[in-house]
Amino acid sequence: METPNLPAICALRPAWNKGCIVGQKHPLKPKHVWAIRVRIELAGNHRDLALFNMAIDSKLRGCDLVKMKVVDVMSSGQIKERASILQSKTQKPVRFKISEGTRAFVQKWMEDELMVGSEYLSPGRFHERLHISMRQNAWIVRDWVTSIGIEASAYGTHSMRRTKVTQIYKKTGNLRAVQLLLGHTKMDSTVRYLGVELEDALTIAEAIETQCQGVAFLGGPELPLNDECRRGGAARQRRHSLQ
Repeated sequence: METPNLPAICALRPAWNKGCIVGQKHPLKPKHVWAIRVRIELAGNHRDLALFNMAIDSKLRGCDLVKMKVVDVMSSGQIKERASILQSKTQKPVRFKISEGTRAFVQKWMEDELMVGSEYLSPGRFHERLHISMRQNAWIVRDWVTSIGIEASAYGTHSMRRTKVTQIYKKTGNLRAVQLLLGHTKMDSTVRYLGVELEDALTIAEAIETQCQGVAFLGGPELPLNDECRRGGAARQRRHSLQ
């Protein structure tokens, strides 16, 4: 039975990730957070200032951050100290604390004329879009990152989610607390998310030092050997003489 030759199928457009660095995005370091916050303050952008600080404090995914409503963070004209958001991915609520500085920035943003009558904390520019889209949020994060001179391809919207929990784990080592803050259902997900096993392995490797620091290299000057290396060399010479 003959097999007919089918026409080759060619992609109409290149893949969205062609030539891009894909994979897990890096969290922002404290110096990066401080630098971005200062630049937004100098620019006088109240929306970005509220969005950036809320993204760091809430540790929410980008899809949940852009859909955050005013009633979620505000009650009786005051910004809440603690808020609860229903996650789109797991359909489970997650609670977070809003720091004093973030509350001040959000309160100032609520007084802006662009927030009059808005249901969402990050309103869109057009009437058919009640809040900013995920793509717009990604563009905003890219502008934040490039403004301080770091590689934009290594950071993204998920960097905001990972920033605070990474610092919490480094200071406390409490995985259970990080799991609750991220809203993960399994501890394995939190371990993979933070890259705990890789970080621990790298820390152990950096802590281990070579014991023989005085090894003589070929073609170079001999360096003094410590006692343990001398004993090891003498033992090897005895084994070779017996053979």
